[in-house]
Amino acid sequence: HRPSDRVAQSLIWPSLKHFQMIVRAPLSHVYRIWIGKDGAPIITFPEFAGFSEIPDEDFLNVVTYLTSIPSLEAASIGFIIIIDRRRDKWSAVKASLTRIAGAFPGNLQLVFVLRPSRFIQRAIADIGIKLYRDDFKMKVPIIMLNSVSDLHGYIDKCQLTRELGGTLEYGHSQWIHHRTAIENFAMTVKTTAQMLQTFGTDLAETELPNDVQCTEELLSAHTDHHSKLKDELKLAVKQGATLLTCIREPVTRSANSKLSPDELENVATVERLLAQLDETEKAFDQFWTKHHLKLEQCLQLRHFEHDFREVKLTLDNLMEAQAGFSDVGDSVTRVEHLLREQKQLEEKGQEPLEKAQTLALHGEQLIQNNHYAVDSIRPKCVELRRICDDFTNETKKKYDILGKSLELHKQLDKVSDQWCEAGIYLLASQAVDKCQSQEGAETALVEIEKFLATAKEHQLSNPKDTHNHLLFAFSFPKLEDVQEMFDKRQVSLKKLAAKQTRPVQPVAPHPESSPKRASPKTTRPAGVGGPLISAFRYSIQYYSTPYFFSFSHIINELIETERVYVEELQSIIEGYASEMDNPSLLHLIPSMLQNKKDILFGNLPEIYEFHNRIFLKELENCIENPELLARCFLKRKEDLQIYEKYCQNKPRSEALWRQCGDSIFFQECQRKLDHKLSLDAYLLKPVQRITKYQLLLKEMLKCSKNSEGTAELEEALATVLDIIKSVNDSMHQIAITGYEGDVSELGKLLMQGSFNVWTDHKKGHNKVKDLARFKPMQRHLFLYTKMLLFCKKREENTDGHEKTASYSFKNSLKMSTVGITENVKGDNKKFEIWYNGREEVYIIQASSVELKNTWISEIRKVLTGQLEACRGKTRCDPMMLPSSCRSV
Repeated sequence: HRPSDRVAQSLIWPSLKHFQMIVRAPLSHVYRIWIGKDGAPIITFPEFAGFSEIPDEDFLNVVTYLTSIPSLEAASIGFIIIIDRRRDKWSAVKASLTRIAGAFPGNLQLVFVLRPSRFIQRAIADIGIKLYRDDFKMKVPIIMLNSVSDLHGYIDKCQLTRELGGTLEYGHSQWIHHRTAIENFAMTVKTTAQMLQTFGTDLAETELPNDVQCTEELLSAHTDHHSKLKDELKLAVKQGATLLTCIREPVTRSANSKLSPDELENVATVERLLAQLDETEKAFDQFWTKHHLKLEQCLQLRHFEHDFREVKLTLDNLMEAQAGFSDVGDSVTRVEHLLREQKQLEEKGQEPLEKAQTLALHGEQLIQNNHYAVDSIRPKCVELRRICDDFTNETKKKYDILGKSLELHKQLDKVSDQWCEAGIYLLASQAVDKCQSQEGAETALVEIEKFLATAKEHQLSNPKDTHNHLLFAFSFPKLEDVQEMFDKRQVSLKKLAAKQTRPVQPVAPHPESSPKRASPKTTRPAGVGGPLISAFRYSIQYYSTPYFFSFSHIINELIETERVYVEELQSIIEGYASEMDNPSLLHLIPSMLQNKKDILFGNLPEIYEFHNRIFLKELENCIENPELLARCFLKRKEDLQIYEKYCQNKPRSEALWRQCGDSIFFQECQRKLDHKLSLDAYLLKPVQRITKYQLLLKEMLKCSKNSEGTAELEEALATVLDIIKSVNDSMHQIAITGYEGDVSELGKLLMQGSFNVWTDHKKGHNKVKDLARFKPMQRHLFLYTKMLLFCKKREENTDGHEKTASYSFKNSLKMSTVGITENVKGDNKKFEIWYNGREEVYIIQASSVELKNTWISEIRKVLTGQLEACRGKTRCDPMMLPSSCRSV
């Protein structure tokens, strides 16, 4: 048999039929093979009557297998062939030599021929070998022997079998039995190797599943298949070990026995097969270990991804719930409730957070264990830790904000109970008639100064510390309102103490309606809202009753605050705006502020000039003639529209202030002016002032109900409210985007608001309904005197501050071409706007019937005005009118 480098070939042979030929009759009688002492393989062809009848193909298979059995070393020495034809004829010798010469594939050393023993046949053989030697085409000598004794001269008896007069123990049936077992074992090794190779190929080509269940099923299937193959390997090893034991059996039975060279060769062959099987098993185990590890890591990854998705969803829900806690509370009770809710959310989030941290730790362990999917695991671990940190930080931030809010509200409650209400009662207790004298005024001043000195004991916070000054100025009455009441009272009393002014006739209250004087520690009235709201409303109550303020006092309040307002505007312009042009301070001005004075201050100089030169003087004229006050507002209705321009610029001004408000330039200006508040607080004064007019006019109306001049006051209040509405509308108008025209050319903005809108279009005889016919579009409408704009409202965050609205332009209708249907069947909140004979119809749904009626009224006014204008033109030249006016 060939050595280890020819093991693979020995497992395959030239063909399986080669081996099958040598073990079946009659071919099993044709040959004998063994290894000589010098290592040369000896093949004998004994006498066999049917040798010439064996087909050439069968004979070729036999000699091919026989030459493949010895090792390369033995085969390289050369085969010795002995042809025994002592009982045969020359023709048989010739046929044997011819067949061997044509079919023998191995390396020949010598060929011995035992010639026929009969005299005639021997003589013929001698002559024939001389004549036909060259025809046999053998490169080795052919030695013709007369007897076995001659053969012994070439080959020792111990290397020859008994058939050839030797002493070598050779059992042909045993040799065939061993070769059959060896070849069966070789076939088993080959089949096992092929199964392992096929399984390995399948494993290498297997795609890893994407879910837990499929991965578990694949791992189970591969593990079962591996176990079966391992069982096959064990059986093959057991078969080889058994075969090896059988070959070595003679030595095992008798210590004096020795294995023949053939048996030793068979032992070496089986050992090589077992070694090959062991190498195959080791290689397969190594491959399986890697594959099994990858499958286990895949399963770990799928479990990790599944757990990550679940934990991530829970954390996202937690973050969404936490984002919903935007309220900071408007009272102590509300803040305490919010703190409890925040605590519940924090407790609810503990388990998901722990799961997330555990999962992140598990992911890091997978990475440390050299998991193949590190690039997928690490980002998820980072994401989990980030969300946990965000939730923890946001929770801490919310607790901090709510804690400060709770402290503020408690402080405000204390202020309301112990200071604001006491101050209001003090002001209410100062009788107007007693304050008209110099002595009474001085006494009242002393009382006020003593009371104001107690403010330091309460350590009152400045309510202007809020970040949203504009919202605060419009919607929430602050602590400064109470302080402002004292300031104005002090101004009035100081003037009365300095010189006697024209007395104001006080209005005495009815005895049964006079409120009892309360001490500063009196509790506030039941049913009133939060602390500051309670104080403000209570102050307004006394502010508006005849017992405390008369109509004249409100006018004096208006004029005094107007003077302070003008002085504040002057200080802003001179102390800040003018200083921006001061060459000595240019190096302190930030680069982002260069040439942007108009953006920061807007039209504040224009507002100052109007109030300083016109409005303040006209208000001062009302001291002697209070009935003229309402006319001042009515007369200056158009002039007061300058506040609209100021408010439109306010967002740009605030954005610029946020960028450069901390600069040294503003700090230096504030120091020179000795202002306690920064510039941004003073830039809110115009916004606060227009609101102040509204409050004072309302109080005047309360003091003058059913009296002369009430109608004019109501009209003046309506004028101020209209200005505030116009300011509000203009703030929306500047947020329109995408309109290619100039909105200033559309006329006055009359109304704006959000609606549900359906469209219904007709074209020719075909009526096409939009898909949105049954699902309304959300549109923000702007009604001008010349045009109706349809926009889509969008909200976005700017610079990390509050959400700002913008309006994306979608469509427009000229008011000169539209018609209106005031009522739509089935919904009293709907109305229709259409044009060109209802070619396009817009069904508009308001949020309430009142809002619908307001819009219809305004649209009707616009259309009526157009109709009257058309009629006026018709009287001049009807054919010059557009078709829209003629159709109206």
